[in-house]
Amino acid sequence: MKNSNLLIKNAQMVNEGAIRSGDLLISNGRIERIDDSIAADGATRVIDANGAWLLPGMIDDQVHFREPGLTYKAGIWSESRAAAAGGITSFMEMPNTKPATVTLEALEDKYAIGAEKSLVNYSFYLGATNDNLDVIRSLQPGAAAGIKIFMGASTGNMLVDNQETLAGIFRDAPALIATHCETSPLIQQNLEAAMKKYGREIPVTEHPNIRSAEACYQSTQLAISLAREFNAPLHVLHLSTAREMELFEPGPIDGKLITAEVCVHFLHFNAGDYPRLGNLIKCNPAIKTEQDQQALIKALQDGRLDIIATDHAPHTSEEKASSDYLEAPSGLPLVQDALLAVMELYHDGVLSLEEIVTRTSHNVAKRFGVIERGYLREGYWADLVIVDTSHSTEVTGERILSKCGWSPFAGETFRSAIVSTLVNGQPVWHDGRIVESGAATRLQFSAQRL
Repeated sequence: MKNSNLLIKNAQMVNEGAIRSGDLLISNGRIERIDDSIAADGATRVIDANGAWLLPGMIDDQVHFREPGLTYKAGIWSESRAAAAGGITSFMEMPNTKPATVTLEALEDKYAIGAEKSLVNYSFYLGATNDNLDVIRSLQPGAAAGIKIFMGASTGNMLVDNQETLAGIFRDAPALIATHCETSPLIQQNLEAAMKKYGREIPVTEHPNIRSAEACYQSTQLAISLAREFNAPLHVLHLSTAREMELFEPGPIDGKLITAEVCVHFLHFNAGDYPRLGNLIKCNPAIKTEQDQQALIKALQDGRLDIIATDHAPHTSEEKASSDYLEAPSGLPLVQDALLAVMELYHDGVLSLEEIVTRTSHNVAKRFGVIERGYLREGYWADLVIVDTSHSTEVTGERILSKCGWSPFAGETFRSAIVSTLVNGQPVWHDGRIVESGAATRLQFSAQRL
């Protein structure tokens, strides 16, 4: 990591529920000083924020970067650069790669890839299966972002539907448990009903009926009951329905055993967008009704939803262009425009900047025990993003950095722009271009389960 001083001047700093005008000095990758005005010496590089917002970088706790084994779709090199362009300074990557990250050896192999290729800070989940409980038990605290359980349909051997195994994971896992909650038997029943009605010509508008709200609710309810039974820290990923919100407590994240997450696409799109975008917005769980969308936004406001993430999951444009609902894969590339999409809620007067920072940075650091990141604090690592709300960003094909080359936001114009992204005090995105800094490092975690 490079040693250097960098001074950000004339910023509107958003941190811990407050906004402060001033300067921020970085030394050797860490925030050294925050003050109303700091003078630069001749050896200090200066970035003038010109009154733009200075935020802690977004920590994305849920991405699929497809490496190893699926690099024809994406990879850590390409997707980490897209993340940097979007103001994401750290990511936690999911285990459904090839091979799946269900052994300690596969987990360390991924860390080695991250060290070689990632432009932003990185960590990885250990995946659960019906038969790797002993591996989960042997995981050292802090060695993974968490334990990922697919409690709904998944790829390969990663669906955990053995009740004894589920109980064992919730009882013995040495880390935070993160769940994908959908009930597979009900999804299969809904799919069979759709095929009986449509044959293979199922319209994508049926996706939220096949992967239904009830399928989500039943699985989420089960996960919560297990967490309470075994006093296990649980984080429920990518919630998508109004009904599920009744299962979570409102208010600040502090002291919660069970936390909840929403992803940007559930806030930005609803079922009314399927006729326009088709399989491009097909994802699991499904984007649902406008009523569900509005309930999720309200749950962000009252604190039932603690974290905003992406579930970035790129597929090739050829795969997504399939007219066959059954063949088109589920997932959207999102990291490059996720923070800009969330900023639209600020422009609409729905969420304050302080609330956005809490749910994209502060709460992620708290929930996962990320050490010395996620805040504008003296002594913390300088993972930062400058966001200009006076300049817009048009989503065009030529600006897309994800390997898949397409975006569900194509043709839209966001009312903000990412000016600079800094990782460990080094710019990785500045004035519209990637900066190869070599500053990224492995995330460190405190004990998540005592």
